[in-house]
Amino acid sequence: MFFQGSMAAIVTPFCDGRVDEEKLRQHIEWQIAGGTDVIVPCGTTGEAATLTYEERERVVRIAVEMAAGRVPVLAGAGSNSTACAIRLTKQARAAGADGTLQVTPYYNKPTQEGLYRHFLAVAEVIDLPMVLYNVPGRTGVNMLPETVLRLAAIDNIVGIKEASGNIEQIRRIIQEAPEGFVVLSGDDAMNLEIYRAGGQGSVSVTANVAPDRVSKMWDQFRAGDIDSALRLQQSLEPLNQAMFMETNPIPVKTALAIMGRICEEFRLPLTPMSDEHRVHLLSVLRQTGLVE
Repeated sequence: MFFQGSMAAIVTPFCDGRVDEEKLRQHIEWQIAGGTDVIVPCGTTGEAATLTYEERERVVRIAVEMAAGRVPVLAGAGSNSTACAIRLTKQARAAGADGTLQVTPYYNKPTQEGLYRHFLAVAEVIDLPMVLYNVPGRTGVNMLPETVLRLAAIDNIVGIKEASGNIEQIRRIIQEAPEGFVVLSGDDAMNLEIYRAGGQGSVSVTANVAPDRVSKMWDQFRAGDIDSALRLQQSLEPLNQAMFMETNPIPVKTALAIMGRICEEFRLPLTPMSDEHRVHLLSVLRQTGLVE
């Protein structure tokens, strides 16, 4: 299964402390209707860190059911424990996911050799396509290009979501990775820049609220209409910035609640958005035509 294009890192809607399965189904259907190419449940944006094993499996099963073969499902299955990552990956495969997104172990701060052995261990146990995820701002560790390129030689490690913010690091991976290894933007503000460097898609937070626009920008780029893609990227910039005014996914879930698509509910330690930021978020949503 090849992962590319506009890939939405979807939120997990809650209601009264539980996963709101109906809103989750509606959200996935809206994403697919808006042109999203891949559904990515149970990532950072999906508050995977506070989901139980059972909830994570259920969310992935719903995503697979709703996708119904129309688009792939790339399920978040990473952990700072290698044994837990293996368990989550087995669970994702059993739920029918087409592949897994594997974040670098957080808090532990492993060495580069530790990162290599962690991902190798998961890949050796479960023969399911794996996309690595490098996001040092949240994990405390940056996976260097040398390590990524070592891992890219493993058959079922098929790509990386890069959110280091270091375009030179990203360019090196793109230039030196084997054919078929995809590099995906993990930062909406850098989507077009990474596309132009040779990236093959994005795993987007902003796509949650504007799936049609994020998808359209990728389609314009792929068609060679770079000027239109640039204009669309620029028009999305206020929205991209607003999605990170506070810790993700607080802004995006707040935006979806304002848009009437989900309940405004988080799990501790995440809390509702501050009043000051909420006012600004509402202004951006109006500016970009997402609410009246």
